Amino acid sequence: MQLIRFGAANKEKPGIYAEGAYYDASAVVQDYDEDFFADNGLEKLKAAFAGNKAAFTKLDTVERFGCPVHKPSKIVCIGLNYADHAKETGATPPAEPVIFFKATTALTGPNDAIVIPKNSTKTDWEVELAVVIGKRASYVEEAEAMDYVAGYCLHNDVSEREFQLERGGTWDKGKGCDTFAPIGPYLVTKEEIADVNNLRLWLKVNDQVMQDGNTSNLIFKIPFLISYLSQFMTLLPGDIISTGTPAGVGLGFKPEIYLKPGDVVTLGIDGLGSSSQLVKAYGHS
Repeated sequence: MQLIRFGAANKEKPGIYAEGAYYDASAVVQDYDEDFFADNGLEKLKAAFAGNKAAFTKLDTVERFGCPVHKPSKIVCIGLNYADHAKETGATPPAEPVIFFKATTALTGPNDAIVIPKNSTKTDWEVELAVVIGKRASYVEEAEAMDYVAGYCLHNDVSEREFQLERGGTWDKGKGCDTFAPIGPYLVTKEEIADVNNLRLWLKVNDQVMQDGNTSNLIFKIPFLISYLSQFMTLLPGDIISTGTPAGVGLGFKPEIYLKPGDVVTLGIDGLGSSSQLVKAYGHS
């Protein structure tokens, strides 16, 4: 099953994509949030659709997708998790996962605009596989980690490299700007993905391919990441883990290439759909 949230920003409703069509699920569930996942919501939703399809209104069109998860408690990101990306940035592949956070206020719909922040000169792109946690996870064993996965999403981990790397402190200040986390269009439940360790992920800027990688090249795989993170923090239902990006970011080019107003970023992952974001200057609608 594929979960969607649709409608105007901050007024999204829950829906699903199933059997080749979109459906409004708001008569069955309130939203796809922490309470939904914690209450075995995915299984209940599947049962409801199978047993009473009339409760789901078929949608002719979806004018706007929102982030498929409503108000996750945190967005945990993994840095330098592809060896080719570490190499292009001049970093040594890490011995343990590099952890940083994106502000939840960075979340947007998958096709909403990327807004270049005030004083930004180095706004960059990163296509990533995001994992959505399905139940509370603390001190999880790696062998059991996949039991805690609800599903997967497409994520553009937009980054401001000067803020991230040249302003001192941690990476977070270059990662959490408004609009820097377009996620979706779908949350695809884990059973829909045959092999999460063999998914092509790609990104284009103005139709030019910049990134073309595969999740088979992740340094730290998803079960390890969930187990590792759960040693340091409790992962709550609906939390998002973004697993890293392959080579091809703007920082890695010589000379470096960064986003400018009017650019269009398009990205996708096998089985998780695609998204497209127009880049805008701060203060311009």
